[in-house]
Amino acid sequence: MCGRYAASRNPDDLAIEFEAVKAEGQKPLPADYNVAPTKDVYVVRHKKERDAEGALTGGGHRELRAVRWGLVPSWAKDVSVGNRMLNARVESLTDKPAFRTAARIRRCLVPADGWFEWAKRLDSPTKQPYFITPQDGSVLAFAGLWEVWGRGEDRLYTCTVVTEPAVGALTEIHDRMPLVLPPDRWAAWLDPTREDVENLAVPTPPELVEALELRPVSTAVNNVANNGRELLARAESVAEPADQPALF
Repeated sequence: MCGRYAASRNPDDLAIEFEAVKAEGQKPLPADYNVAPTKDVYVVRHKKERDAEGALTGGGHRELRAVRWGLVPSWAKDVSVGNRMLNARVESLTDKPAFRTAARIRRCLVPADGWFEWAKRLDSPTKQPYFITPQDGSVLAFAGLWEVWGRGEDRLYTCTVVTEPAVGALTEIHDRMPLVLPPDRWAAWLDPTREDVENLAVPTPPELVEALELRPVSTAVNNVANNGRELLARAESVAEPADQPALF
Protein backbone atom coordinates (compact mmCIF):
# COMPACT_ATOMS: atom_id res chain seq x y z
CA MET A 1 0.00 0.00 0.00
CA CYS A 2 1.08 3.58 -0.58
CA GLY A 3 -0.98 5.97 1.53
CA ARG A 4 1.50 8.75 2.20
CA TYR A 5 4.61 10.02 0.43
CA ALA A 6 6.89 13.04 0.03
CA ALA A 7 7.26 15.20 -3.10
CA SER A 8 9.45 18.26 -2.68
CA ARG A 9 10.86 18.90 -6.16
CA ASN A 10 9.70 21.99 -8.02
CA PRO A 11 7.91 21.65 -11.37
CA ASP A 12 10.80 23.11 -13.39
CA ASP A 13 13.16 20.43 -12.10
CA LEU A 14 10.57 17.70 -12.66
CA ALA A 15 9.95 18.87 -16.22
CA ILE A 16 13.67 18.54 -16.93
CA GLU A 17 13.99 15.18 -15.14
CA PHE A 18 11.09 13.63 -17.03
CA GLU A 19 11.56 15.52 -20.31
CA ALA A 20 8.03 16.90 -19.99
CA VAL A 21 6.19 20.14 -20.73
CA LYS A 22 4.38 21.82 -17.84
CA ALA A 23 0.60 22.02 -18.20
CA GLU A 24 -0.62 25.50 -19.02
CA GLY A 25 -2.44 27.65 -16.51
CA GLN A 26 -1.50 25.73 -13.35
CA LYS A 27 0.02 27.31 -10.27
CA PRO A 28 3.13 25.51 -8.97
CA LEU A 29 2.48 23.04 -6.16
CA PRO A 30 4.48 23.71 -2.98
CA ALA A 31 6.97 21.17 -1.66
CA ASP A 32 5.01 18.59 0.32
CA TYR A 33 6.69 16.29 2.83
CA ASN A 34 3.45 14.61 3.91
CA VAL A 35 1.37 14.00 0.79
CA ALA A 36 -1.98 12.46 1.71
CA PRO A 37 -4.91 11.19 -0.39
CA THR A 38 -7.12 13.84 -2.09
CA LYS A 39 -4.22 16.32 -2.22
CA ASP A 40 -3.07 17.71 -5.56
CA VAL A 41 0.07 15.97 -6.81
CA TYR A 42 2.18 15.98 -9.94
CA VAL A 43 1.98 13.27 -12.56
CA VAL A 44 3.71 12.84 -15.91
CA ARG A 45 1.40 11.61 -18.66
CA HIS A 46 1.26 11.36 -22.44
CA LYS A 47 -0.77 14.28 -23.79
CA LYS A 48 -2.26 13.93 -27.25
CA GLU A 49 -1.76 17.00 -29.45
CA ARG A 50 -4.60 18.76 -31.31
CA ASP A 51 -4.68 21.32 -34.11
CA ALA A 52 -6.33 24.76 -33.96
CA GLU A 53 -9.75 23.20 -34.65
CA GLY A 54 -9.34 20.67 -31.84
CA ALA A 55 -8.74 17.64 -34.04
CA LEU A 56 -6.11 15.11 -33.00
CA THR A 57 -2.89 15.42 -34.99
CA GLY A 58 -1.52 11.99 -34.13
CA GLY A 59 1.35 13.54 -32.20
CA GLY A 60 1.89 13.89 -28.48
CA HIS A 61 4.32 14.80 -25.73
CA ARG A 62 4.96 14.22 -22.05
CA GLU A 63 3.03 16.62 -19.85
CA LEU A 64 3.67 17.45 -16.18
CA ARG A 65 0.24 18.10 -14.67
CA ALA A 66 -1.16 18.62 -11.18
CA VAL A 67 -4.05 16.22 -10.47
CA ARG A 68 -5.91 15.03 -7.39
CA TRP A 69 -4.72 11.84 -5.72
CA GLY A 70 -7.61 9.37 -5.68
CA LEU A 71 -8.85 8.03 -9.01
CA VAL A 72 -12.35 9.03 -10.13
CA PRO A 73 -13.48 6.99 -13.18
CA SER A 74 -15.30 8.93 -15.88
CA TRP A 75 -18.49 6.95 -15.21
CA ALA A 76 -18.56 7.63 -11.44
CA LYS A 77 -21.67 9.38 -10.12
CA ASP A 78 -19.64 11.73 -7.92
CA VAL A 79 -16.03 12.43 -7.00
CA SER A 80 -16.24 10.88 -3.53
CA VAL A 81 -15.44 7.47 -5.03
CA GLY A 82 -11.86 8.71 -5.45
CA ASN A 83 -11.36 8.70 -1.68
CA ARG A 84 -11.19 4.90 -1.85
CA MET A 85 -9.02 4.61 -4.97
CA LEU A 86 -5.65 5.97 -3.97
CA ASN A 87 -4.03 2.62 -4.89
CA ALA A 88 -4.54 0.09 -7.70
CA ARG A 89 -3.24 -3.42 -7.09
CA VAL A 90 -1.10 -4.60 -9.99
CA GLU A 91 -2.66 -8.07 -9.78
CA SER A 92 -6.11 -6.74 -10.77
CA LEU A 93 -5.32 -3.82 -13.10
CA THR A 94 -6.95 -5.48 -16.09
CA ASP A 95 -9.91 -6.91 -14.16
CA LYS A 96 -11.41 -4.13 -12.06
CA PRO A 97 -13.78 -1.81 -13.99
CA ALA A 98 -12.39 1.23 -12.19
CA PHE A 99 -8.87 0.59 -13.48
CA ARG A 100 -8.85 -1.55 -16.60
CA THR A 101 -9.41 1.19 -19.20
CA ALA A 102 -6.91 3.55 -17.59
CA ALA A 103 -4.41 0.71 -17.27
CA ARG A 104 -4.66 0.16 -21.00
CA ILE A 105 -4.45 3.75 -22.31
CA ARG A 106 -4.09 6.28 -19.44
CA ARG A 107 -0.96 5.39 -17.55
CA CYS A 108 1.21 7.97 -15.82
CA LEU A 109 4.27 8.39 -13.62
CA VAL A 110 3.97 9.83 -10.11
CA PRO A 111 7.23 11.57 -9.07
CA ALA A 112 8.20 11.18 -5.42
CA ASP A 113 11.12 11.63 -3.04
CA GLY A 114 10.03 8.47 -1.23
CA TRP A 115 7.07 6.98 0.61
CA PHE A 116 6.05 6.25 4.20
CA GLU A 117 5.01 2.95 5.73
CA TRP A 118 4.25 1.96 9.30
CA ALA A 119 5.64 -1.19 10.94
CA LYS A 120 4.60 -2.91 14.14
CA ARG A 121 7.19 -2.76 16.92
CA LEU A 122 8.17 -5.43 19.43
CA ASP A 123 8.77 -2.88 22.18
CA SER A 124 5.71 -0.64 21.77
CA PRO A 125 2.05 -0.76 20.74
CA THR A 126 2.69 2.32 18.59
CA LYS A 127 3.67 1.63 14.99
CA GLN A 128 7.01 2.98 13.78
CA PRO A 129 6.89 5.09 10.58
CA TYR A 130 9.62 4.59 7.98
CA PHE A 131 10.54 6.80 5.06
CA ILE A 132 11.63 4.67 2.11
CA THR A 133 13.80 6.65 -0.28
CA PRO A 134 16.75 6.23 -2.69
CA GLN A 135 20.08 6.31 -0.89
CA ASP A 136 21.50 8.61 -3.57
CA GLY A 137 18.68 11.16 -3.30
CA SER A 138 17.38 10.55 -6.82
CA VAL A 139 13.73 10.92 -7.75
CA LEU A 140 11.37 7.93 -7.74
CA ALA A 141 8.69 7.34 -10.37
CA PHE A 142 5.69 5.37 -9.14
CA ALA A 143 3.61 3.66 -11.80
CA GLY A 144 0.23 5.34 -11.85
CA LEU A 145 -3.04 5.68 -13.74
CA TRP A 146 -4.93 8.88 -14.52
CA GLU A 147 -8.52 9.72 -15.35
CA VAL A 148 -10.64 12.76 -16.16
CA TRP A 149 -14.12 13.22 -14.70
CA GLY A 150 -16.70 15.78 -15.82
CA ARG A 151 -16.75 18.13 -18.78
CA GLY A 152 -15.60 21.59 -19.76
CA GLU A 153 -14.36 23.87 -16.99
CA ASP A 154 -15.56 21.37 -14.37
CA ARG A 155 -13.24 18.60 -15.52
CA LEU A 156 -11.33 16.96 -12.71
CA TYR A 157 -8.05 15.11 -13.34
CA THR A 158 -7.20 12.39 -10.83
CA CYS A 159 -4.67 9.60 -10.36
CA THR A 160 -3.92 6.44 -8.44
CA VAL A 161 -0.64 4.73 -7.51
CA VAL A 162 -0.10 1.14 -8.67
CA THR A 163 1.09 -1.20 -5.91
CA GLU A 164 2.71 -4.63 -5.90
CA PRO A 165 3.79 -7.21 -3.30
CA ALA A 166 6.76 -5.97 -1.28
CA VAL A 167 10.14 -7.65 -1.80
CA GLY A 168 13.43 -7.90 0.04
CA ALA A 169 13.90 -5.91 3.23
CA LEU A 170 10.68 -4.01 2.56
CA THR A 171 8.65 -7.06 3.63
CA GLU A 172 9.80 -6.41 7.21
CA ILE A 173 7.79 -3.18 7.19
CA HIS A 174 4.76 -3.87 5.00
CA ASP A 175 3.52 -6.50 2.58
CA ARG A 176 2.80 -3.98 -0.24
CA MET A 177 4.86 -1.30 -1.98
CA PRO A 178 4.45 1.07 -4.93
CA LEU A 179 5.44 -0.30 -8.33
CA VAL A 180 8.57 1.79 -8.91
CA LEU A 181 9.73 2.20 -12.50
CA PRO A 182 13.37 2.84 -13.46
CA PRO A 183 14.02 5.46 -16.18
CA ASP A 184 14.46 2.86 -18.90
CA ARG A 185 10.82 1.79 -18.41
CA TRP A 186 9.23 5.27 -18.36
CA ALA A 187 8.69 5.57 -22.11
CA ALA A 188 6.98 2.19 -22.46
CA TRP A 189 4.72 2.80 -19.46
CA LEU A 190 3.59 6.17 -20.87
CA ASP A 191 3.09 4.90 -24.43
CA PRO A 192 -0.71 4.84 -25.05
CA THR A 193 -0.25 2.48 -28.01
CA ARG A 194 1.11 -0.21 -25.69
CA GLU A 195 -1.85 -2.18 -24.34
CA ASP A 196 0.11 -5.19 -23.09
CA VAL A 197 -0.36 -4.21 -19.45
CA GLU A 198 0.99 -7.47 -18.04
CA ASN A 199 4.32 -6.94 -19.80
CA LEU A 200 4.55 -3.30 -18.74
CA ALA A 201 3.69 -3.93 -15.09
CA VAL A 202 6.50 -6.36 -14.27
CA PRO A 203 7.92 -6.01 -10.72
CA THR A 204 10.26 -3.28 -9.55
CA PRO A 205 13.85 -4.35 -10.40
CA PRO A 206 15.68 -5.93 -7.41
CA GLU A 207 18.64 -3.59 -7.80
CA LEU A 208 16.36 -0.57 -7.42
CA VAL A 209 14.88 -2.01 -4.20
CA GLU A 210 18.36 -2.76 -2.85
CA ALA A 211 19.33 0.88 -3.38
CA LEU A 212 16.54 2.15 -1.12
CA GLU A 213 17.08 3.39 2.42
CA LEU A 214 14.56 2.28 5.05
CA ARG A 215 14.77 5.27 7.37
CA PRO A 216 12.89 5.34 10.69
CA VAL A 217 11.32 8.76 11.24
CA SER A 218 9.34 10.60 13.90
CA THR A 219 5.71 9.76 14.57
CA ALA A 220 4.98 13.42 13.76
CA VAL A 221 4.28 12.23 10.21
CA ASN A 222 1.21 10.40 11.55
CA ASN A 223 -0.64 13.73 11.64
CA VAL A 224 -1.44 14.88 8.09
CA ALA A 225 -1.47 18.48 9.34
CA ASN A 226 2.28 18.27 9.97
CA ASN A 227 4.57 19.15 7.10
CA GLY A 228 8.20 20.14 6.57
CA ARG A 229 11.57 18.62 5.80
CA GLU A 230 12.00 17.63 9.46
CA LEU A 231 9.52 14.80 8.89
CA LEU A 232 12.18 13.05 6.81
CA ALA A 233 14.89 13.22 9.50
CA ARG A 234 16.14 9.92 10.90
CA ALA A 235 14.76 8.97 14.31
CA GLU A 236 17.48 7.49 16.48
CA SER A 237 17.24 4.47 18.82
CA VAL A 238 14.46 2.69 16.97
CA ALA A 239 13.91 -1.03 17.54
CA GLU A 240 13.76 -3.49 14.68
CA PRO A 241 10.26 -3.91 13.17
CA ALA A 242 8.19 -6.95 14.11
CA ASP A 243 7.16 -9.38 11.41
CA GLN A 244 4.39 -7.69 9.42
CA PRO A 245 1.19 -9.65 8.73
CA ALA A 246 -0.67 -9.21 5.46
CA LEU A 247 -3.04 -6.27 5.96
CA PHE A 248 -4.10 -5.29 2.43
